[in-house]
Amino acid sequence: MAEITIEPATGDRLADAEHALTGGGDGRSCQCQWWTITNAEWQRTTSDDRAELLRTEIETGPPPALIAYVDGEPAGWVRVGPRTRQVRLGRTKSFVAHSEEPWDDEAVWAVSCFVVRNEHRGAGLNALLLDAAVDYARMNGARVVEGYPKDPASGRTKSSSELFHGVVSTFEAAGFREVARPRPDLAIVALDLAP
Repeated sequence: MAEITIEPATGDRLADAEHALTGGGDGRSCQCQWWTITNAEWQRTTSDDRAELLRTEIETGPPPALIAYVDGEPAGWVRVGPRTRQVRLGRTKSFVAHSEEPWDDEAVWAVSCFVVRNEHRGAGLNALLLDAAVDYARMNGARVVEGYPKDPASGRTKSSSELFHGVVSTFEAAGFREVARPRPDLAIVALDLAP
């Protein structure tokens, strides 16, 4: 049985973060910057620019994500942190219109992106990453954690790359409740961490 550990994406793990992001889906070109910059900024940047943004983000801290390791090898990634640091979330009309939480509240965190390397898919890493993200948010003072998962059962999902938001069933299994369904294939979910 494989040994799975999950650690914060800190400066000493930069190479591990890069490895986790380059093994499938859009992680190589996105560098998990989609939610952190505006659309205009996205259009002006190259994948090399986004890699530099990620390096700066990780080296400056606090850690913007967690990295999953399978037998010591970086295998997956989940972005988790205050919504206010993920500016595109607050500019996405379907999220803003349906969230129950004020957008300027630093205690509302978001789990917004998952990447699992191709060779590790199907092993349940997304569920483990989500559980670790919730624990990390709780330890760092989050009051609520939101997610914006896709629902493959809607029939609208065409490829696994579209599932970087996560999937509804994984969030439900972790105790999140559905807040809204802006589209048949997209849900807004929340988990209250208040004691």
